[in-house]
Amino acid sequence: MELHFYKFDGAGNDFVLLDARHADPLLSVEEIAHICHRRFGVGADGLMTLHEGPADYDFEMRYYNSDGHTATMCGNGGRCIAVFAHLLGVRGGAKKLRFQAPDGPHEAEILSWDPLARRGVVCLGLKDVPKASMRQVLQGTLLDTGVPHYVQQVKDLDCYDLVGEGRRIRHLPQLGPAGANVNFVEPLPDGKLHVRTYERGVEDETWSCGTGVTACALVTGYNHIHTSGGDFHITFDDTPAAYTHVRLTGPVALNYIGTLTINR
Repeated sequence: MELHFYKFDGAGNDFVLLDARHADPLLSVEEIAHICHRRFGVGADGLMTLHEGPADYDFEMRYYNSDGHTATMCGNGGRCIAVFAHLLGVRGGAKKLRFQAPDGPHEAEILSWDPLARRGVVCLGLKDVPKASMRQVLQGTLLDTGVPHYVQQVKDLDCYDLVGEGRRIRHLPQLGPAGANVNFVEPLPDGKLHVRTYERGVEDETWSCGTGVTACALVTGYNHIHTSGGDFHITFDDTPAAYTHVRLTGPVALNYIGTLTINR
């Protein structure tokens, strides 16, 4: 079976995207993991399929981590799939799109897109986060911004053993039966917050994580976030009961388009 795919990244967090509106490839866990493998496949932090949306939605997003298993949401993935939908001509190539993801509805706006450089900036709306759902555990905070995230401040983040500590903390029972993504943060002299993330399902550090930087912004109050893959701007309304109107803005790039063969 041949699959026509697009390879995107959102601030270094990279994805394989497939148009499944007319034919769902019904990929197995093993096939997705193979496609995402960086030595034997295309190589990616995750894979997404774009489907026809239910009523009142432009499309449906389904997301899979690089281990082949589903996840409820991906912030950078949501920003990338908005550009993918635009390039596919969804709703006439609209730049404002409403889509359904496993964690609920989302709105995305393509603020800029250079068709020659194949780069742009996309703003994504994420779900409200009730303050009652945020818990102080271990040495940090646990919250859900579409997927669960643990946020902890450390010193000398550039030199920090993120993979070792992230892998150790990720499965601790305090983070729930399925574990959580682990984010370490450190304020920078320029007023930004430096964030590094260990992602479950990838089981490694990713260059950025959209739901992760959003979680860090809500916990710390910082709006400008720096990651290895690029910078983000996060806005939200801080109400007594919840963080609402959460918006994640950052870079998106289309790296290449190709065809791969799945042997079945």
